[in-house]
Amino acid sequence: MKSFLIYAFLITGACFAQLDNSESISKTGTTSAQFLKIGTGARAASMGNAFTAMSGGISSMYWNPAGMTSIRRLEAVFINSDWIAGIKFNYTAVGLNLGQAGVIGLSMTNLSTPEDVVRTVEKPNGTGEFFDANDLAINVSYARRLTSKFSLGGNLKYIRQNIWHANANSIAADLGALFTTPFKDIRLGASLSNYGPDMQMTGRDQKFSVDPDPINEGNVEFVNAMYETDKFPLPLIFRVGLSGEIINTDFSRITFAIDALHPNDNVEWINFGLEFSSREMFFLRGGFSTLFREDTEEGLTFGSGFNYRLAGSSTQIKLDYSYSEFGKLRDCLLYTSPSPRDRG
Repeated sequence: MKSFLIYAFLITGACFAQLDNSESISKTGTTSAQFLKIGTGARAASMGNAFTAMSGGISSMYWNPAGMTSIRRLEAVFINSDWIAGIKFNYTAVGLNLGQAGVIGLSMTNLSTPEDVVRTVEKPNGTGEFFDANDLAINVSYARRLTSKFSLGGNLKYIRQNIWHANANSIAADLGALFTTPFKDIRLGASLSNYGPDMQMTGRDQKFSVDPDPINEGNVEFVNAMYETDKFPLPLIFRVGLSGEIINTDFSRITFAIDALHPNDNVEWINFGLEFSSREMFFLRGGFSTLFREDTEEGLTFGSGFNYRLAGSSTQIKLDYSYSEFGKLRDCLLYTSPSPRDRG
């Protein structure tokens, strides 16, 4: 079983090595629900979003649900971020270890734009109405450690996008696996995210009246009709990752992580990250996102973290900070403040 898994990951890595982005069609802008591609957690962001093979606890719910098996008892995270162009990004997640039954989790993601004025050709300065856009995903997760070295996990999510009076709905699934190899405990991870049916906008904003026969008079002057919008697939992403410890002592630890990604709406790219830990209390992190992808605004990332155990308690409080380069879209700062974490 172990040999088969290692062989499968090696074959997958070889396939990524053969890809040539210069001969690929990116398909940028051809999928719906783009907010599902916004990563969660300052730790992952500061490591260049290379988190598929990391046992990141509650943060793994997004990157690879199999990594949730590292949750000892109860873990939660709350993220509130001022995203690009005044957009608000909110993420809440909680995970609970049920012992031999596995780990369950629940999360909610929300992306919202500020209100803007409704304008028409007749009223270019505004009609007096306002509109906004909101994206929502509600996610249920389950993960289980099948052996001491191998874990599986999955997500089932409800997705909704809304622009004024029009909306689109869908459901999707994520699958993930995490395997710790016998070679220096190097971890191999793989995940498939956002597998589900296409999304299509519908709503009263698409209704209009039309004269079916404008040439002849005396017939039905107007009939009600509705614009039919195109269907767009979800942003399917396949990730394969590798992580491990370069140095691991009682006083310090250096962890590396590298991911290769294959999306259905862009060319392939690589993410890379490093994490330095001092006594598992202070953390420094750095990485690079979208390596080898042309025309990207992302790039260098770095961050830090602090882990504090409450006196006389097994509860820990973590505070992580990350900086991500976004080029013309301006740099984005992300703070993550998880709730008190009971290590059990």
